[in-house]
Amino acid sequence: MSDKRLTLELVTPEKVAWSAAADFVVLPGEQGEMGVLPGHQSFLVQLAPGEVRITDKGEVRRFAVSGGFAEIKDDAISLFAETAEMAESIDSERARQSLERAKLESTKPGLDEYQLAEMEAAIRRAQVRLRVSRRVKTVPPHLPQ
Repeated sequence: MSDKRLTLELVTPEKVAWSAAADFVVLPGEQGEMGVLPGHQSFLVQLAPGEVRITDKGEVRRFAVSGGFAEIKDDAISLFAETAEMAESIDSERARQSLERAKLESTKPGLDEYQLAEMEAAIRRAQVRLRVSRRVKTVPPHLPQ
C-alpha cells in the first residue's frame, strides 16, 4: 500500500462538516458512484444526493449529502455540498417523517412544475438520509463496506 493519502474537506454553506486525511473516498456523482484514490487525475464532478464514504485506516465514515460538486486536484478533494450529515447524527425517525410529509405534499393537486420538483428533491433527500442512517447501524465496522 502506498504512503500517499488524500486530504478531504467537506464544506456546506453553514460549516466545514469534515476535514481530515483519507485513504479512499467514494462520491455520489450525477453519473453514478465514483471512487478516488491518491494519485487520481484532477477533475470536477457534480454530486447527486447520496452517500459519501470516507475510508481512513480501515474505518469508514458516512455522510448523507444532498448535492453539490467536488474538485479533485493534487491528492486533495474539496467537496462542496448543499447539506452534509454524518450518518451517526441522522435522526432516522425524523428522516422517515420528512419522507412521508414530502410524499404527501407531492400528491396535492395544483402543484406547478417548480413545486413538484421541490417535493421530488425533498423525497430524494429524505430517502438518502434514511439509507445512510440505516447502513451505519446495520454494517459491523470490521466488515467490508
